[in-house]
Amino acid sequence: MSGFVSHDALMAALPGVLAAPKTGSAVEYLCFRPGFGERRFVDELTVTRDRGIPGERWGTAPWLRLPDGSGHPGIQVSILPRRVLDLTWRDRDATVSPGDTFVCDLDMTEANLPDGQLLAVGTAILRVSEVFNDSCAKWKVRYGAEAYDWVRAPEHRHLRLRGVLCSVHQDGMIRLGDTVEVLLRPIVGLADID
Repeated sequence: MSGFVSHDALMAALPGVLAAPKTGSAVEYLCFRPGFGERRFVDELTVTRDRGIPGERWGTAPWLRLPDGSGHPGIQVSILPRRVLDLTWRDRDATVSPGDTFVCDLDMTEANLPDGQLLAVGTAILRVSEVFNDSCAKWKVRYGAEAYDWVRAPEHRHLRLRGVLCSVHQDGMIRLGDTVEVLLRPIVGLADID
C-alpha cells in the first residue's frame, strides 16, 4: 500500500481507534534506538530509572532536557497505539517505522491513562508522563501532513493519538509479547465508612 492516509479516512477510523482495549495488550515492534534515525527491532529491552533504556540516545542526546542538561525522565519510553500505526504507516517497505519503544493495542487517552498512571510491562513498571507527544516534523514527512495535523489537533489532544511518553518507575525487562497492564488507581476523595 502506498500514499498517505487522508483526513477523511482518519476521521472515519477514529471511533475504532478509541475502541482499543483499556488494558491487557501485548507489546509489539519492540525497538532499540541507539542514535538518531537508528532502529533495531529486538526481542527484549532492559529499562532503568537512572538510564532509561541503557545504550539509547536518551542518555546522550535527549530531545527534551532538564535544567541541568540531563535527559527529561518523562521521555525515556515511547508507546504508540497499534491502531494509529496501522492507519498511518502504509508503505512499510519504503517508509521507516516511527521508532517508538513499542507499539500496543491500548486506549491511550487521558481518561484511561492520566498523567502519573502506572503500567506494568514485563518485570518493569512505567509511569505515564505529563510530557505530551505532539509528534515531530519527521512524522509529517513520513506519514503525511493530514496524519500529522490529525494527531496534533487541539481537539484531539486528550485522545493522545500519537501515544504516550513514560518514565521508568521500576527497573525491569520488557519482552516482545509481554502484556501491558494498567495498574489499579486508588479511589480519591472517599472517606472511610464506619
